[in-house]
Amino acid sequence: MGTIRQGILGGFSGKVGNVVGASWRGIDYIRSMPASVHNPRTEAQVSQRNKFSLVGKMLKTIVPIIRLGFAGSVGTGKSAFSVAMSYNVKNAVIGLFPDFEIDFDAVKISSGELYGAGNAEASSAAGSISFVWDTDLLNNAAATDKVILLAFNAVTGEASYDMNAATRADGSGSLAVPPAWDGGQVDTYLALTSADGKIVSNSVYTGRITVSMT
Repeated sequence: MGTIRQGILGGFSGKVGNVVGASWRGIDYIRSMPASVHNPRTEAQVSQRNKFSLVGKMLKTIVPIIRLGFAGSVGTGKSAFSVAMSYNVKNAVIGLFPDFEIDFDAVKISSGELYGAGNAEASSAAGSISFVWDTDLLNNAAATDKVILLAFNAVTGEASYDMNAATRADGSGSLAVPPAWDGGQVDTYLALTSADGKIVSNSVYTGRITVSMT
């Protein structure tokens, strides 16, 4: 309880609510009590942080692709990277706390209105990954659209990508990968962008394949 000194207009000492009154060298002053801090490490908060960390480790290896692939989704106060993080944390993380993992089939590395590539597939031989896709020029597709190719190695946490690997009209393209990946499995993706980079397609997951150097 606080005590008023020198009448109703005087200073006070002690505590009233969340306000503390005191005196120093004859000068009365008041201060507010610090707010109570609750434990920020609830299961829900730790769960969300773990999901962000898991997705972030992948997306940080392909920042140039993300900046282009989600540029059209950027809004006020948001970056392409934050939009990509939000989408993939919500849609591409599976499992129960604390055993989360990425559903690579559901990962998006780009999101946009450009007509995508149908029947896209990937395979590996001779130290590279080969991709094929349909060359149909439907809707807003153009023969000059650029093809983005990506392979992500979840074991090593590394990515290999080419943002100008081929054109839509080529129908095929290849991606070099490190020799150290030989025999390992990688998750592969394909996306397209217009020649001027202003429009992108939704990315396509082209499967998990085993890298072969022979």
